[in-house]
Amino acid sequence: MKPTNNHINYVEFKAHDLEVIKRFYTTVFGWQFTDYGEHYIAFEASGISGGFEKTEQPITNGALIVIYHDNLNVAKAKILELGGTLSVAIFSFPGGRRFQFLDPSGNELSVWCHE
Repeated sequence: MKPTNNHINYVEFKAHDLEVIKRFYTTVFGWQFTDYGEHYIAFEASGISGGFEKTEQPITNGALIVIYHDNLNVAKAKILELGGTLSVAIFSFPGGRRFQFLDPSGNELSVWCHE
């Protein structure tokens, strides 16, 4: 399905052990996984696409909601104009580019686009 501007289409979680997480969600829910190196796995067949990022840090709120927008600079400018702050600058990843931001209440989300 083609991503639509301003729609949530991906969710990311943190995990301490990607193999344990992959086995858990595959066995319990039938999710399908794609490995992207030793620090990231993506999942499908869950109702919404998503991924798990490996971390050594304690996990207090491990979900990152990811919103699609075809112009990162426009989305970033609107976020900053309306009181949001940038928490992670724009960076590239396999398949696109993205950044993370804090909304005025401190919730962290991400915006991505295709390359």
